[in-house]
Amino acid sequence: MLLSALIFGLLGSFHCIGMCGPIAFILPVDRRNQTKAFFQILSYHFGRIFTYALIGLLFGLLGKGFYLFGFQQQVSIIVGIFMIVLILFPKLSNKIPLSKEISHIILKVKSSLGKELKKKGNDTFFTLGFLNGFLPCGLVYMALFGAITTSSSLYGSIYMMLFGLGTIPLMTIFVYLGNFTKNGFRKKIQKVIPIMVVFIGVLFIVRGLGLGIPYISPEPVLQNALTTVSGCH
Repeated sequence: MLLSALIFGLLGSFHCIGMCGPIAFILPVDRRNQTKAFFQILSYHFGRIFTYALIGLLFGLLGKGFYLFGFQQQVSIIVGIFMIVLILFPKLSNKIPLSKEISHIILKVKSSLGKELKKKGNDTFFTLGFLNGFLPCGLVYMALFGAITTSSSLYGSIYMMLFGLGTIPLMTIFVYLGNFTKNGFRKKIQKVIPIMVVFIGVLFIVRGLGLGIPYISPEPVLQNALTTVSGCH
């Protein structure tokens, strides 16, 4: 399941260019010093991944709560269905209401980003990445669904870190070269992303069904324990 996070990041980075690309392109990178620029960009990515790891930890902890109450499989199935529904009916995501508190936080994040972009301090790039990680993004939400299904705060954090790592190669090239991808190529990749999300959604559903397929759809822990106990008798 952790592999799905890396795939999300790698393919989703084409989507990230459209969403976060403008921010990445206007980073106050010192282009006269390539070594310094490299570490500045690395600091920006580290800030983003740090945010993803924190959020993943919280959602993994939420998933652990479901696991302790015996709802791990149901959650995996629900998450899979929800991912597929949002891909098939994308307009539904626009109808999900955001609370005033969340909307206020997003506005504050955008305001802070604008202020940080004017600075060139040692911590500017990490802060920009950290704030960037909180901006609304459909693919980040999808990755967070995956973090919930890990049923562990540690693995939820790792899941989101892998997602962030997957976005680094293309985002880094974009910072250096700008919009280097042709529109036709980007459109082809954009068509692949929904297929990938549906595939992973199906994978979550199969996993939740507990079909006894090693690594993909293992039997429930409780069922395994009962089988072991009955075998001993």
